[in-house]
Amino acid sequence: MTHTLIVSGHTDLNNSAANRRILDHLESHLPNVEVVRLDALYTHKPIDVASEQDRLRRADIVVLQFPLFWFNIPSLLQRWMEEVWTHGFSHGTGGDALKGKKLLLSLTTGAPAQFFTPEGADAPDFTPLMQGLINAAGFTGMEFVGIESTSGVSYSLRTEAEQLAAIEAKADEHAQRLIDRISAL
Repeated sequence: MTHTLIVSGHTDLNNSAANRRILDHLESHLPNVEVVRLDALYTHKPIDVASEQDRLRRADIVVLQFPLFWFNIPSLLQRWMEEVWTHGFSHGTGGDALKGKKLLLSLTTGAPAQFFTPEGADAPDFTPLMQGLINAAGFTGMEFVGIESTSGVSYSLRTEAEQLAAIEAKADEHAQRLIDRISAL
């Protein structure tokens, strides 16, 4: 059975409606999944590199789940990658632990989709912003299998209750698209 590792790079899931809900939905509806919430483990502590590398070794599919912060991945996720994806593990001499694994990026944005949609396009294109991660996948021998995104999950002119309901609905739809995508891999 395929093992999916979902690494949450959100820096504060306690103050997230969308990312927290996506993770909860995946955890309860996706078989053979392991969810790692980096904020709960490593915000103020050193990263347990050996443990994180073991998680990656067991995974067939790696999903990086994060909100887009200033057109980039959160610093906590960047730190995790820098410390865990090391020479001799993910690349370089003997570094083939990620080779053949599938990498799927799953991101949310607070701003509406139109801020990320190129002129003339129907939908946002996050490929240029995520090119570094796409390149990292190729460098480590991973197979990049795409980006799943949902925009507009924090900015709203609605009342707080309406806003929360809309965000939760978008998060549930996002999680279901991820489940469908992972199941098809």
